Amino acid sequence: MNPEIAKYNEKQDSDHREVCDLLAQEIDRNLPEAENKIWHAHPVWFLDGNPIVGYSKQKPGIRLMFWSGADFGEVGLDVRGAKFKDASIFFNHVSEVSISDLGRWVKKGIAVQWDYKNIVKRKGRLERLL
Repeated sequence: MNPEIAKYNEKQDSDHREVCDLLAQEIDRNLPEAENKIWHAHPVWFLDGNPIVGYSKQKPGIRLMFWSGADFGEVGLDVRGAKFKDASIFFNHVSEVSISDLGRWVKKGIAVQWDYKNIVKRKGRLERLL
């Protein structure tokens, strides 16, 4: 695990730390070619500079977010972004995380991508990559 991400996870309370550790391990396992780092203070995985998946601590729990998740057609990713193509789910305990769902979502994150890397250059307009 990326040392920066391990530090992020260590700062969480015990239940949320377990969730973060599981998410990081499973995302790494399903997305081995991705660059991962702390970006805007949260763990994020990138393919060719484009953000695919990340998580963050928020009031409702640990938010797992897929940047292009609104187009995955997944009922579980039901927290939709208002402006972009993201979709999320919240977890408060490791028992809530479905490894099979997570693996499927990561695979969809590879297959369905909007170009967030160039969003500033395009003045906020997203274009579909895959």
